[in-house]
Amino acid sequence: MIHAVPQNYPGAGRLVYPGFLQHAGFMAMNPDRHLMSHWEFYEDLVKGDEEDAAAHRKFYDEYNAVLDMPAAYYLDTIRVVFQDFLLPKGEWVVGGEKVTPSAIKRTALLSIEGELDDISGAGQTQAVHDLCTGVAKSKHQHLTVEGAGHYGIFSGRRWRETVYPQVRQFIARHTA
Repeated sequence: MIHAVPQNYPGAGRLVYPGFLQHAGFMAMNPDRHLMSHWEFYEDLVKGDEEDAAAHRKFYDEYNAVLDMPAAYYLDTIRVVFQDFLLPKGEWVVGGEKVTPSAIKRTALLSIEGELDDISGAGQTQAVHDLCTGVAKSKHQHLTVEGAGHYGIFSGRRWRETVYPQVRQFIARHTA
């Protein structure tokens, strides 16, 4: 997954997780959904439905906007989060200090996950509530967004109509 930037590009020789591989992975996780979305886009164009076609373009303009990630950052994230599970084991050290979620006390905590998320598994974000024991239980809330995948939680119609209103209400309820 790690490649050197080719000689004819800025940053030549730098090791990265290339954006084109990220994009290919995104598309490969839900090929049927993307194929159907593009078919519906085509049908919208044929019908002259510019509003739905524009929404499709806007979504995919953002969804397709990927960057090369520095290899060290990508590999460290994979190791810390998905292989060694350092945070839940209480072993993650940043800048010489152990990360201690139980030390968080003066805030409220909202976790959000998509029902159909194919990157973060069910319950992965909700697990933060067991780690942040210093936050009063009355200030904990979890939201599972029905029908949403990893990207759709914070983008598009579900974000505007379902998630954002609940985030706004959560903030308002816990702002002193």
